[in-house]
Amino acid sequence: MAIHTFYIARFTLPNVYVYHGRGTIPNTYPNPKGTLDMTRETVLRKPEAMIFDMDGTLFQTETLLLPAYHQLFDTLRAEGHFEGETPPEERMLGSLGMLLEDIWKVVMPEASVAAHRRADELLLQLEIEGLDGGSSVLYPQVKETLEALKEQGVRLFVASNGLEDYVKGVAFAHEIMPLFEGVYSAGQYKTPSKVNLVQILLEKHRIQDAWMVGDRSSDVEAGKMNNQTVIGCAYAGFGRDEELAGSDVLISDFTELLRLYREAE
Repeated sequence: MAIHTFYIARFTLPNVYVYHGRGTIPNTYPNPKGTLDMTRETVLRKPEAMIFDMDGTLFQTETLLLPAYHQLFDTLRAEGHFEGETPPEERMLGSLGMLLEDIWKVVMPEASVAAHRRADELLLQLEIEGLDGGSSVLYPQVKETLEALKEQGVRLFVASNGLEDYVKGVAFAHEIMPLFEGVYSAGQYKTPSKVNLVQILLEKHRIQDAWMVGDRSSDVEAGKMNNQTVIGCAYAGFGRDEELAGSDVLISDFTELLRLYREAE
């Protein structure tokens, strides 16, 4: 009897597969060495909820972050908190998904704790101002896809390691806040990791089956440590190749979620 399941192809990471559609296929998949893996099959169950990361998943963070980043260091230098050239943008972008206090340890490890805390204040201020300016953008079709999922009865949530005012500010500025049943942030709940944040969300809303949708290793960890399915978003490009190892499926476009949901069991 034929197997009706998702087309998936081996990615460059171990045990990670990329979604390509649906059809009648034998249970054989190519692995990186060019041989066939006869044992792996990904069958997704329809979730009652989807939990989204914000930066690099829903929101094109760099459209807001990079102008604020350079202004932040101009101010830090003017106030005597920092000397020298602004650290490379890649250092900041590569740290997205971490708690803010850990980001500064990567971006400017030699700076004082006072400089780090001042950077917290400045980044939030500058990003809120940037949101008001209207120059930042979501990824293509994010709002439309969220609306379609909600219409099909999926409960939608955000879980982010960002500050509360920033995360909610992005959702309000881009008019997607009403689509979410809850917007959770590490800044609001003072959680040490996204694992804890997602656990709080699941328990509070009594959710048994969810898809954790995100682009960083913290999202994969949060989903798997809470026994949920992980959909890895491979379109942001902020992290290293191995960031999404452990995801159940990778998507290269946000709209693929609709087809994944429709064709899940």
